Amino acid sequence: MWRGATRFCVLNKGRASLGKIPGQETFNNGTKGTFTTKGAGSPIPMTNVRDKLREIVGISTHWSDHVKTMEERKLLHSLLPKNQKDLPPRRMKDSYIEVILPLGTQPLLREKYLTVFNSVRFGRILEDLDSLGVLICYTHTKMESVKMSPFSIVTALVDKIDLCKKVISPECDIKFTGHVSWVGKTSMEVKMHMCQLHDTVYHPVLDATFVMVARDSENKGPAFINPLVPEGPEEEELFKQGELNKGKRFASSTASLLKMAPTAEERNAVHDMFLNTLDPRSISFQSRILPPDSVWMEDTKLKSLHICHPEERNIFNRIFGGFLMRKAFELGWATACNFAGTRPFLVAVDDIMFQSPVEIGSLLFLSSQVCFTEKNHIQVRVHSEVSFPGTKEHKTTNVFHFTFFVEKDVPLVIPKTYGDSMLYLDGQRHFMSTMHQKTVGKSVIQ
Repeated sequence: MWRGATRFCVLNKGRASLGKIPGQETFNNGTKGTFTTKGAGSPIPMTNVRDKLREIVGISTHWSDHVKTMEERKLLHSLLPKNQKDLPPRRMKDSYIEVILPLGTQPLLREKYLTVFNSVRFGRILEDLDSLGVLICYTHTKMESVKMSPFSIVTALVDKIDLCKKVISPECDIKFTGHVSWVGKTSMEVKMHMCQLHDTVYHPVLDATFVMVARDSENKGPAFINPLVPEGPEEEELFKQGELNKGKRFASSTASLLKMAPTAEERNAVHDMFLNTLDPRSISFQSRILPPDSVWMEDTKLKSLHICHPEERNIFNRIFGGFLMRKAFELGWATACNFAGTRPFLVAVDDIMFQSPVEIGSLLFLSSQVCFTEKNHIQVRVHSEVSFPGTKEHKTTNVFHFTFFVEKDVPLVIPKTYGDSMLYLDGQRHFMSTMHQKTVGKSVIQ
């Protein structure tokens, strides 16, 4: 993951500049080549993205009409293709979209994105990326013959988000660009980039890879989507990377600590940590003491509870995935801040799987803890689960992984139980994946 960030933000080899004149940039597709988007149309204001999504799906802006609207969407079921071969193929440039977040020119909008540190709230950026990813996929699957789309596009996975800016300014315009980069039968990979305007030049801020799935008009089952035809060796390489990403996700799931025992190296590391916490004055496995400059993992937890009101619904009248990500990030940031005693900065977001939707009226429970540390880096895991009022059943909806760094070394976190040890190893795996080949360019975070 870190390799992608360094390539995008530091090396910048074989890639065109994001533009010397705002609005006339060359879009980079994530490989050694580019395709131009000049003349592709004016960028969409970010405030219009969700309005466009409502128009595409035909959803009412009023919660009181949602039952009637969803009934009307049932009629669109007959428009869904029976086979992927029935759909015309699309190119990567067909789904390309530019969106402007005019923080520099609209001070009133800036207030929504502002932190007390005079920087941009990253939780808001997560919301915007989620909405943009869905709009890109609707652009790929657009049917010219109908006004309302019969597809229900939902976020399945945030594969990775790599940042190359330490602080995002709230006083300069931001541009988002993105397109579909890989397509299966019912799922799509979306590549998005974010850059910010400084002195008439857009500078890179982050790279994001999302995976979206297409469902039927009632969001009850999968739906076939238009195939994607790469044009040229660069796009073929990007499409091939999408296939590789799919394989890596499968391999990672297979090797999950929920399914497989830790490796021999991991088992030895956990055992060594356990031995280091035994009280030398007592010959007992029960007598545990903390080594110097360390904290029990269980003492790093923070929790929150949210009532899921209709205000936070998406176009399908479930809780908006971007809202979930924003709340999880803010709790994760608070956890890192409380642990380190200083302001943390985000390095990467990794592997957010949307396991089940969150219904309106649910109780959303978020539990966050530091699960791994190394020098001045902090790996935070946030677990999300829901229950519906009147029931005692809890269901996991998401697990979020955030990597932060602070400007001083932090204590080690030490697992006390076997369960904590598995969380520690899982956090270590995510951290090592994120920091892979970090040494390629020592100044990744600016």
